Amino acid sequence: MCGISGWVDYGRDLRQERRTAQAMVDTMACRGPDAEGLWLAPHAALGHRRLAIIDIEGGRQPMVAEDDGRVLAVLTYSGEAYNFRELRAELTQRGRRFRTHSDTEVVLQAYLEWGEDFVARLNGMYAFAIWDARREELLLVRDRMGIKPLYYYPTPDGVLFGSEPKAILANPLAQRVVDADGLREVLAFVKTPEKAIFRGMYEVRPGQIVKVRREGLSKRRYWRLEAREHTDDLQTTIRTVRELLEDIVTRQLISDVPLCTLLSGGLDSSAVTALAARALEGQGKVRSFSVDFAGYEENFQPDEARDTPDTPYVHDVVRHVGSEHADIVLNSADLMDPAVRAAVLRARDLPVGIGDMDTSLYLLFKAIRSHSTVALSGESADEVFGGYRWFHDPEAVNAHTFPWLATPAMRGMSTPGHFLDEQLLRKLDIPAYRAHSYQQALAEVPRLPGESGLERRMREISYLHLTRFVQILLDRKDRMSMAVGLEVRVPFCDHRVVEYVFNTPWAMKTFDGYEKSLLRAATADLLPRSVIERRKSPYPSTQDPSYEQGLRTEVARLLDRGDLAAAPLIDLKTMRTVIDQPLGATSTQSPARMSLEGLLQFNAWLEHYGTRIVV
Repeated sequence: MCGISGWVDYGRDLRQERRTAQAMVDTMACRGPDAEGLWLAPHAALGHRRLAIIDIEGGRQPMVAEDDGRVLAVLTYSGEAYNFRELRAELTQRGRRFRTHSDTEVVLQAYLEWGEDFVARLNGMYAFAIWDARREELLLVRDRMGIKPLYYYPTPDGVLFGSEPKAILANPLAQRVVDADGLREVLAFVKTPEKAIFRGMYEVRPGQIVKVRREGLSKRRYWRLEAREHTDDLQTTIRTVRELLEDIVTRQLISDVPLCTLLSGGLDSSAVTALAARALEGQGKVRSFSVDFAGYEENFQPDEARDTPDTPYVHDVVRHVGSEHADIVLNSADLMDPAVRAAVLRARDLPVGIGDMDTSLYLLFKAIRSHSTVALSGESADEVFGGYRWFHDPEAVNAHTFPWLATPAMRGMSTPGHFLDEQLLRKLDIPAYRAHSYQQALAEVPRLPGESGLERRMREISYLHLTRFVQILLDRKDRMSMAVGLEVRVPFCDHRVVEYVFNTPWAMKTFDGYEKSLLRAATADLLPRSVIERRKSPYPSTQDPSYEQGLRTEVARLLDRGDLAAAPLIDLKTMRTVIDQPLGATSTQSPARMSLEGLLQFNAWLEHYGTRIVV
């Protein structure tokens, strides 16, 4: 993994702009603590911060390809190509010579051999920039599912780019302005493709190539979901899913540094842990980590999203697969630590997150990083296999909006703007923005001829999750992990299993009457019965009322201060009402609690980023 940044400008000599280019690189230090590099040419500056995973000594970047001293192309690369060994062998047969053992050099040589079409050959997670010195043009490329982020900011004479907005904002050419559409995107919880919240900034879409030339900027999709006839019977489908997952997990265990799994006790992470344990037989135990809260299991109260605490199921899996496991136990003081909350804000770059779920994930990753550099996650299995509860709720399925916005279990996270001034919210008109985004997404859905009824609708639901909802979660996981220099791999985002399951009929995906039927059947022999029978439970959120009390205390302090940056934009009266409400015996991610979280983060974001809001 790594952090990349860069600047292309056809109107100036960037060799004279080293200080600014270096400032952009420096913002990515957390993503790459092991090494840094900056390459300058008259019209291109490419920067890199490295988290060394494969070929520790040889994979330094930016990586330059030369021919008799003449620069051909330069690559700054973030991610992993899991099929780099096969590609290297093929390129060697075609006469290419390698001086390192890194996947980075394979990507660079593949570009020189096949041109920009080489991206269709990659299997992995990646975001990278290639400067072709022969043509003086830049390619920005992002993986098919958008696991790794990549932003860009067109300028009159070129472009700025980076793994995160902060890299771009370090350049004076980029304005720190958020307009009405930027705020709408923050608050709508829909993740519109290519949309970044800062005015003039964009995100490279998953499966997209952005090309920058003297003549201007162009975009091309090299991958997208397609509708294909599924001809396999049920048993063949289950067997194919298993074979795909075995191959995917085995590939993603390749690493020259310590590796582990994230284990929640749910079907997804348990399946990844069990598959990893089997693949590593004879090489030692797989390491696993989970997050928990002090007193959570003993005082747990079921809510609309969660029936059970995670820990008993986590320990069942540990005993069953024999992993070397550690529970990372947090308390409310950990979650309210000002330094930790500030670190989460810097990592997110966003004015509104999802509260303690961001903070606890950051702390989990920070604890893991002292033991491992790479972690495998069960993220995105719910989007691929149909695991969320609203997939199976007729009211949510038939709603004329994104289904996650139509379920009570998500009402806290999907309504983060309650702290804002009522007049501002009316002007933003979030419902209209969501409706437009929803219709835009539906128009993209690929369909089979004659597809109708429930099968047609569930293809739509799957598409919405695989192109919109999963982006919210992948972005969060990338930011929290890379903030501490941890690489998180996502086996269920391998495009082969995504394509295969997307085109599997909904009747097969629910053949046993439960969610994620195919995944359960494909991995049942590897898992304890308790996990096989467990109902979907999302990432945990603290129920400790002292945490909510801490939020109220902080908000009260802000309101009493009188000079908070967000004052012109918030509803002070409503927020005072929220902090004066009686505190319950347990606390959940209700709209009221999320409004406390939102106000604190929004105000800190305005102060830290110096953002100008224009609505």
